[in-house]
Amino acid sequence: MSSEIPETGPETGLDTEPEHHGAHGAHGRVRTGSERWEAFKKSPFLPATVLVFILAAAAGLFAGSYTYTMANPTPHHIPAAVVGDPATPQLKAFVAGLDKALPGSMKVTSYESRAAARKAIEEQKEFAVLSGDGRKVELDLSGASGASVAQLLAEAGAKVGKATGVTVEVKDVKPLQKGDPRGLALFYISLAAVIIGFVGAIQLSVHARGLNPAERIFFHVAYSLLGGFVIAAVVDWLLGALDLPFAQSWLILALTMFTSGMVFTMFNTLMGRWAMIPTWGLMVLLGNPSSGGAVSWPLLPSLLGHIGRWLPPGASVNAQHTAVYFQGHQHLMPYLVLAGWALLSCAVFWFWRHRHPGGRDKSPAHAGRGTVTADAPAGM
Repeated sequence: MSSEIPETGPETGLDTEPEHHGAHGAHGRVRTGSERWEAFKKSPFLPATVLVFILAAAAGLFAGSYTYTMANPTPHHIPAAVVGDPATPQLKAFVAGLDKALPGSMKVTSYESRAAARKAIEEQKEFAVLSGDGRKVELDLSGASGASVAQLLAEAGAKVGKATGVTVEVKDVKPLQKGDPRGLALFYISLAAVIIGFVGAIQLSVHARGLNPAERIFFHVAYSLLGGFVIAAVVDWLLGALDLPFAQSWLILALTMFTSGMVFTMFNTLMGRWAMIPTWGLMVLLGNPSSGGAVSWPLLPSLLGHIGRWLPPGASVNAQHTAVYFQGHQHLMPYLVLAGWALLSCAVFWFWRHRHPGGRDKSPAHAGRGTVTADAPAGM
C-alpha cells in the first residue's frame, strides 16, 4: 500500500502553507487610526451617529420653543380703543387700573365713536373697546381677534372693576364660532398643512426619486390641492367645527402645503440629505410657535410676534383668520408672504435643479446600452 501526498493548489481547494499564512496575515493586520476613520466615514454609522445628536437637540429645541412661547403667555402690546371722554372718572380709573394690572402692555387709542372703534376691530387694529357713560364702564372684547387676549382682558377687567369700585360690563362683540370656543381650530388646520406639506415632499424624494424637476413641482401642486381640500372638508363638512368660506380656505391650505413642500425641496437641493434640519427649524421650531395661532401675537415675545408674520405658518394662520372672521377686511400681506416663499423655493430649486438628488436620464435609449463604455466601441 502506498500513500500519496495530495496536491495543493487552487484546483484542489487546498492552500499551501505559505499562502495560508500570508492571507491570514493580511486580514489580521491592525488598521491605523486614519484607516479606521476613513472606513467609518464611508459607512452608514457616521450619518446614524450624527442623527442621534441632531434628534436629541431637536427634541430639546422643540420642547423649549413651544414652552417658551405658549406655556406662560405674557402681554407685551395689547391695542385697545377708548370711546368717549377718557377723563370720565370711572373710565379714567378703570384704564389706569387695567394698565397697572397689565404693566406697560395696554396701548390705548381714542376714537370719536363706537362705530369707528368697531371698524378698527374689524380691521384687526384693536383687540377691545373701552367706553363709559358716567355710571359704568363697558369692555367690549373681540374673541375672534384672539381668544387668549380676550380671556386675559376679561379676567383683568373683572379684577380691576372690583379693586376700583367701578361697575364693569364685559361682552364679546366678535365671538368665535361655537365649534371652536378656544380659537385653536385654525391653528390646527394650518399646522396640518405645514407638516403634511414638507412630509409629502420628503416622501416624493424617497418613493418618487426619479421625478424630473417639472414633474416634481406638478406633483407638489397635485397633493397640495387634494390635501387642502380634504383638510377643509373634514373640519367643515365632516366635523362641523368651523364654518369655512370653503373655496378660500381650501386654496389657503393648498398654498400653505405647496409652500411648505417647496421649502423642503429648496433645502434638499442646497443641502442634500440634511435638508430636514433647516426645514424643521424654520417651519416647526420657529414658524409654528410664532404664528399667533395658539397664542395671539400680543402675548408672544415681541421679536417672535414680528418674525412670525413673515414665515409661512404665521402667514397661513393670518390668512385663514381673516378669511373666516373678517371677510370684509381682507389683508394682502399673508398671501404675499406665502407666495413669496413659494416663488423663492421654486426659483432656487429650478436654478440649481442639477444638484437635486433626484431625476432620471432623459435619454433612456442610450442609458440602456449598458455594455458600451468609453474604452470599447459599440457592438463589442
